[in-house]
Amino acid sequence: MNQVIVLDIKFKFGETEDMIHPVVLKDENNMILIDCGYTGFLSAIEEAMKEKELCCRDLTHVLITHQDHDHMGALSELKKKYPLIQVIASKKESPYVSGELKSLRLEQAEALQRSLPEDQKAFGLAFCNILRNVQPVKPDVEVQDGDELPWCGGCTIIETSGHTPGHISIYLKQEKIMITGDAAALENGELVIANPQFTLDRIEAEASLLPSAGNHGRPGLRPYG
Repeated sequence: MNQVIVLDIKFKFGETEDMIHPVVLKDENNMILIDCGYTGFLSAIEEAMKEKELCCRDLTHVLITHQDHDHMGALSELKKKYPLIQVIASKKESPYVSGELKSLRLEQAEALQRSLPEDQKAFGLAFCNILRNVQPVKPDVEVQDGDELPWCGGCTIIETSGHTPGHISIYLKQEKIMITGDAAALENGELVIANPQFTLDRIEAEASLLPSAGNHGRPGLRPYG
């Protein structure tokens, strides 16, 4: 039986409460975690999975939609504790996930730091240090736009670049669900760019949502991530 399970992980950032929603895909042969949250979140992921009657020991894969710290921060912890898990990333994002290339989010934060007002510099520096502390992991498998994976009756990798250059989404054919990471969100029933203030290429991100852009912007999808 194919399942799409959304995890609910609550956390505090300073005085602000927030929540992330990693997604688990489960079929008879595989269990895949889509993204894994911030550095230090492994125990929270384990607990969230336990609440859904799942166990990290049964994970076969973790797919990283893109390089940002809130999507791959716990990857190193996860891979060290469960070394048999196969890490999947896009060919374009793989050098950033592996640490071969410097995080583009860190480059953005460091550039911004130079222009911050004095009263914001301490916060900016702390954020840069959070990004620097993300431990890289070399992906076991690299994918690209149009690749087909056998999970849950068939999944298609769709490049949804813009938020980062190699951001990918995952389309589940049978369920007609798109797991979008930070590529898209629903607002008032409309598909829009998620977190536009953090999008590295706004024009490319908008193009990724257009129905004419290959498989992008499929109508009638329910986005997760």
